[in-house]
Amino acid sequence: MKKYLSILLLAFLLFGCDGTTTDGENEIESEYTTDDEHDGDTTTTTTTTTTTTIPTTNSGPYTLLAWNDLGMHCFDGSDFSVFSILPPYNNLNAQLIVKAGTSNKHVTSGVNITYEAYNYNGKINTISSTKTNFWDYVSSLFPGANPAPDVGLVGNRTPSLTPSPMSYNPAHEWWEAEGIPIVNRDDNNATNYYPMVKVVAKDSQGTVLATAKVVLPVSDEMDCAKCHSSNSSSIDAQPVSGWENDPDTMRDYKYNILKLHDDKHLVSQTDLNTLSSKGYNYQASLYDTAKSGTPVLCAACHSSNALGTTSVGSAPSLSSAIHAKHTNVVDPNNGLKLGDSLNRTSCYSCHPGAATECLRGAMGDARDAQGNQIMQCQSCHGTMADVGNPSRTPWMDEPNCQVCHQGGSRYTSALVNGSLRSVIDNRFATNPNTPAAGVSLYRYSKGHGNLKCSSCHGSTHAIFPTGHAQDNMLSENLQGHSGTVAECMACHDTMPQTIDGGPHGMHTVGQDWVKDHEKVAENNPAQCATCHGSDYRGSFLSKTFSARVLSAEGKTVTYNKGDMVTCYDCHNGPNP
Repeated sequence: MKKYLSILLLAFLLFGCDGTTTDGENEIESEYTTDDEHDGDTTTTTTTTTTTTIPTTNSGPYTLLAWNDLGMHCFDGSDFSVFSILPPYNNLNAQLIVKAGTSNKHVTSGVNITYEAYNYNGKINTISSTKTNFWDYVSSLFPGANPAPDVGLVGNRTPSLTPSPMSYNPAHEWWEAEGIPIVNRDDNNATNYYPMVKVVAKDSQGTVLATAKVVLPVSDEMDCAKCHSSNSSSIDAQPVSGWENDPDTMRDYKYNILKLHDDKHLVSQTDLNTLSSKGYNYQASLYDTAKSGTPVLCAACHSSNALGTTSVGSAPSLSSAIHAKHTNVVDPNNGLKLGDSLNRTSCYSCHPGAATECLRGAMGDARDAQGNQIMQCQSCHGTMADVGNPSRTPWMDEPNCQVCHQGGSRYTSALVNGSLRSVIDNRFATNPNTPAAGVSLYRYSKGHGNLKCSSCHGSTHAIFPTGHAQDNMLSENLQGHSGTVAECMACHDTMPQTIDGGPHGMHTVGQDWVKDHEKVAENNPAQCATCHGSDYRGSFLSKTFSARVLSAEGKTVTYNKGDMVTCYDCHNGPNP
């Protein structure tokens, strides 16, 4: 069972830039304190809070949804001269929707969809090649690749003031630009982990149909220097031949890592022959290889599903090699073994987090009544040992939505005593066998109207809403408020009428439903209990996404964002 407990959407590219596995925590059932939940029908009683509605910019006949695929991409930063774990590589996806009608709403051809750099509050990033030396070493790191400066490994460009094209991928039913080589430095050289792009859809005559402003989050906060920089307090990290003491701090810790790797694993001639057949010019000593001017790609020997490489010889996957090796390493900040920690602080010792805040949004900000964070990296990823389990397939073995969202409950850990919770319903579920047999991944799954889950809920680790304005801009522009894109009129030009045909089996939301809901409730009140609670006094599933004023039976009830809708707001519970 443990092999299914990774949560791809980032770990090694987020928290370790690949997936994860199980942990040994017992299950905890708890409600998040965020407002990002499913909207109810009538609504709840007035509270003392108020909600500001932001004017939408989505008034045309089309809706453009766009998102980054992982919530955060990380890369090696400014220096690639010694070794590389990850290149600058960001993915942008989009879906264009016709608002009219209820069928054939996806636009898949006959339009041009592009992306370009967007100036957000004076922050703009239009070039990468002047901020990193990646293009000086790309051919050594990726034999056969020779992209021009500011062009990524698969041909897409850094966002600039000149629009770059996206292409339609029929297999995934989205428009995409893969491998965008964006970095986390603005044009004024200030650090910016949340650069913005504008996505524009035009018809064949050049008329703008719709636009979307979306963040392409990126970080170079992968940090090995805490233990591997010369003269650090970590004695176990010191190479046999001594610290490198390179005056360039970016190179210093990398040389120390290669020295330490050589101390334990010189590359055999057999493996060197295999590497040579793949175009890599390595020596038995990786330190000597880098010193001679050839940087080392870690994934050249260790398989990486992120980069599509296979292992050489008996080398474990890159994810397993790194996480298993560091399970018993002591964090110098708190004296705990990294594998014993049960909070995100330990993960942020190495992976983007302390400044970048990879784990953000509805799940990352879930808190108990005392304000304590109740979801950590380990809640989904498991412990370091679980992530390093060689039987796990990085990027593929992950918990899915239905493990935590099921049976009218919402859990804060995917695991029960170290194993995935049994699934009892699929109302809030990722698609099975997506994108491959036996795999069920959120970022490839789709739901209502064949929209990708990410298009309405946001990217993994950045589920709407988040504490960063850049993340929330898309939903605010579409519907006037942050959070899940849940307002019907965001993608429809007239209010649809349905009892259970909305997202996750929802009915129409708003005054039209209130006017007509009574006969539906009278015929089958049990179906209302799914969201409104077994006592019909509301649940987290009946919270409103935005402020609403609704009328029924001579009453006008005002709801603020996050209020629970109950059957007692307008009449005597489920009774007329």
